[in-house]
Amino acid sequence: MRMMNYARNRDRYLNRYAALKGRSVYVRSLQNIQNAVAIPVLQEKGTLFESLASIAKNPASDLEKTVVICVVNNHSPTVAGPAAISENQETLDILYKIVKRSGIPVYPEQRLNDSLGTILDSRLRLACVDASSPGNEIPDNLGGVGTARKIAMDAAVMLIDKDVSANGIISCLDADTTVEENFLSAIRRYFWVNNVPAATVRYAHRMPSDMQLLSAICRYEIFIRSYVIGLMFAGSPYAFPAIGSTISCTAGAYVAVRGMNTKEAAEDFHFLDKLAKIGRIGFIENTTVHPSARISERVPFGTGSKMKELIENGSGRLFLHDPEVFKILRLFLSETEFFLDKKAVEIMFEVSAIHPALSEYLTAISFPKKWEAIRDNSVDPGQIRRQFHLFFDGLKTLRLIHYLSRRYFPPVEMFAGLKGLLKMTGKEMKALKDISTDSADSEDLFNVLQELRIMFPNS
Repeated sequence: MRMMNYARNRDRYLNRYAALKGRSVYVRSLQNIQNAVAIPVLQEKGTLFESLASIAKNPASDLEKTVVICVVNNHSPTVAGPAAISENQETLDILYKIVKRSGIPVYPEQRLNDSLGTILDSRLRLACVDASSPGNEIPDNLGGVGTARKIAMDAAVMLIDKDVSANGIISCLDADTTVEENFLSAIRRYFWVNNVPAATVRYAHRMPSDMQLLSAICRYEIFIRSYVIGLMFAGSPYAFPAIGSTISCTAGAYVAVRGMNTKEAAEDFHFLDKLAKIGRIGFIENTTVHPSARISERVPFGTGSKMKELIENGSGRLFLHDPEVFKILRLFLSETEFFLDKKAVEIMFEVSAIHPALSEYLTAISFPKKWEAIRDNSVDPGQIRRQFHLFFDGLKTLRLIHYLSRRYFPPVEMFAGLKGLLKMTGKEMKALKDISTDSADSEDLFNVLQELRIMFPNS
């Protein structure tokens, strides 16, 4: 019965919500596809094949059951520009040759030849979608990376064997991200043991040799991890890093939440936010993905744009949320356990005692009205609790943090904020002891980040 339900839901999803829109999936064989890796590609010929080569180093037994789907994409020429489109066409040509396993010449770039050699010597199963050529482009009014990622994941739903049904795993990667040789097996084993809709993989940005870039990526990763650590301290069910290249989910969960978001940026955040509403987001700690630390202007925020901002800001400084905002969130979430039999007016009186800003924010998002609706439509305290967390989701949590930061608790210097955060969690960091300001050099930053990765691997 479960397989029949998934098959029906799968077909309905592909008919109503899929983003393929008539684009063909170029693939050599459809037999025994149990899992998929989805990769959006835009002007990334220089990095994509190194990423594919890293996947190709996984065991043949995993590669034979997995299809890696590359969606080479751009907007129309007026938006994308001729250089991006030209490089995309070159990338597509190479991908087609890999799929056919024939006609691959020797290229001028030795690194490309080395990567192609690794790929062709492996059992890597490759598929590609042309979202670049005239008539196939991403519509200019849709987000590029979000739509491209959705096309790749929709193709995965279509290609995964129906016999595997909802248990097929779809993993996201970026075209500049490398993986370890146990990447596929670690993900497969995790989902085999754990009944979760989705999980994130341990990550560590690659460290560039350029000292300015090194400083910027260390600060940015510390910033990401600090936010997640704050949410973990607060007891939020939305405490996980929202990095596209770390996400894996089951095909059943993907269909259940109507797929990836078609946004220009933060598509990974909104996608995980949806998945977290149908089950716990797990953490795969036995392998690591390694995103790039490159600068980019493609999206308004994310790693590339934040790197650009940090480089252009001469001091390279970055601020963290004041730890006090996570204390307020923690008090609010812990108090919800005592809210379950109370009316909205009683709750609003109590939350105002935590901090007036909390009452202001809850009023602004119509919490009192929503709470009464939740109580009226729930049969027991457990359902009230679940419905509350569906309402007060990751996005509303983020907006509360921003509201508190904007109105009452302005951001603090990175190391002061990190020390405060660690103090709240009851932990100490050796690398932080002799650092007093944000003027630390690259070595100090790297040491702090390394220790943070060890102490809080799931951040």
